[in-house]
Amino acid sequence: MASFSINVSRLSLIALVVLAASLMAVSAGNFYSDFDITWGDGRGKILNNGQLLTLSLDKASGSGFQSKNEYLLGKIDMQLKLVRGNSAGTVTAYYLSSKGSTWDEIDFEFLGNLSGQPYTLHTNVFAQGKGNREQQFHLWFDPTADFHTYSILWNAQRIIFSVDGTPIREFKNAESLGVPFPKNQPMRIYSSLWNADDWATQGGRVKTDWSNAPFTASYRNFNANACVKSSGASSCDPKSSWLMEELDETNQNKLKWVQDNYMIYNYCSDTKRFPQGLPPECQLS
Repeated sequence: MASFSINVSRLSLIALVVLAASLMAVSAGNFYSDFDITWGDGRGKILNNGQLLTLSLDKASGSGFQSKNEYLLGKIDMQLKLVRGNSAGTVTAYYLSSKGSTWDEIDFEFLGNLSGQPYTLHTNVFAQGKGNREQQFHLWFDPTADFHTYSILWNAQRIIFSVDGTPIREFKNAESLGVPFPKNQPMRIYSSLWNADDWATQGGRVKTDWSNAPFTASYRNFNANACVKSSGASSCDPKSSWLMEELDETNQNKLKWVQDNYMIYNYCSDTKRFPQGLPPECQLS
């Protein structure tokens, strides 16, 4: 919290601290207070006094949850441990999304694999209902062996996707080029574990092996340093560093390392898909 240099009485200082606390929308993780399990007939569970959440998938159904709050810009972290073993056909989706026909969305999707093959981390950004901005990666570790932190920094200038503090993707505001940018619609956090074996693994050639069910993904250590939208207004600390955060030289080098070594698809390089020219925002990559 910001320090105060002005001289005030003890009572006034307490009042200021309370006010600042009410404006700083920081949520550090209890799943009971931060999220609702929205579907799955008991396949989603909150455990360990609210410190752990699990989603499960079997042949009958998957499961999912959403945040109680809506956020309008922020820095959001969640630790995930993905489905182990042969997870082919499954998708664990973790994303921010608004509602309506011209929705905004910021996606992490983890596409399951055959045992011994790498997960595909699929990212996308939607603005005013338009997506088709996919970048895909393989990770430099086994995301099923332990928890790892997946982060979204979302401010008015850029969206940065990070894994364990290492940036993997930056999507810059290109409104000057006529490209909508998601900065006006509040979004909830969603996650789901579901069967997508018609497309998820090797284009749908590898189907879900239900003998391995139930499949389970686990979540912990949610943290949102963000602006919470409530009753038509948004409250946050105007001094939050993430509001103007950008990649410094060290993190630009980390981003380049990931993209040089672990990126497996970039829509901004797909000239076959865009024969009339790459999307305008690709100029900023």
